[in-house]
Amino acid sequence: MPIIYLSPSTQEANEYAGGGTEEFYMNLLADDMEPWLRSTGIIYVRNRPEMTAKTSIRASNAGNYDLHLALHSNAAGEGKAGTVRGIIVFYAPGSERGKRAAAIVAEGLKEIYPLPGSVRTEGSLRLGEVRQTYAPAVFVELAYHDNEEDAAWIKNDLPEIAGNLSGSIARYFGLPLVTPQPERTGMVATERGPLNIRQRPSLSSPVTATAPKGSALTVFGERDGWSTVEYDGVHGFAKSTYINF
Repeated sequence: MPIIYLSPSTQEANEYAGGGTEEFYMNLLADDMEPWLRSTGIIYVRNRPEMTAKTSIRASNAGNYDLHLALHSNAAGEGKAGTVRGIIVFYAPGSERGKRAAAIVAEGLKEIYPLPGSVRTEGSLRLGEVRQTYAPAVFVELAYHDNEEDAAWIKNDLPEIAGNLSGSIARYFGLPLVTPQPERTGMVATERGPLNIRQRPSLSSPVTATAPKGSALTVFGERDGWSTVEYDGVHGFAKSTYINF
């Protein structure tokens, strides 16, 4: 299963129009993304507010991640504060996977941002979280927090933005997006042998673990006959037919 490093902003000094900070709202956004990622079968590790960009990069590079996703909001330069709107999705120019992920994220955000023509991607060697990470990286500057309309959009639409971003990450990994569902404990109910847990929701996908009949597993979501599960520390997908509650 894919694993991402989720890196919401740690910039507590960047104030929003109307109150609040970049760190506060980007962490709320990450909070709202977590259930979507769990249900969809995307494992994540997340930074902490007390960290910095440097320590977040270090933590990301200490793991083996398939994507580094940095969540930020923007501010206009001196003399333009409050007058600029738009979304920029950054990637490292030399990373084809990062560029592809950025394009998918930008296309998704065009569906919900009030000014879709002001959503774009841009290669950057300036941002450490795309330039220094080992994993392909996307750095989302999610609208301008010093603009009253953009700040209000972020604050009022966090759940929709979270679902949209999660859907884009799912598309990048070729997974169906699964609506968040309450976490449940299920029992393997095969006729004889163990239940196969696979990397992806497909019978042709490799088996990563097997759960014996009668064993308990955690179910995070279900779609099209496949459940997103965790058994004995292994996350994957299993046929819903063979799970009882």
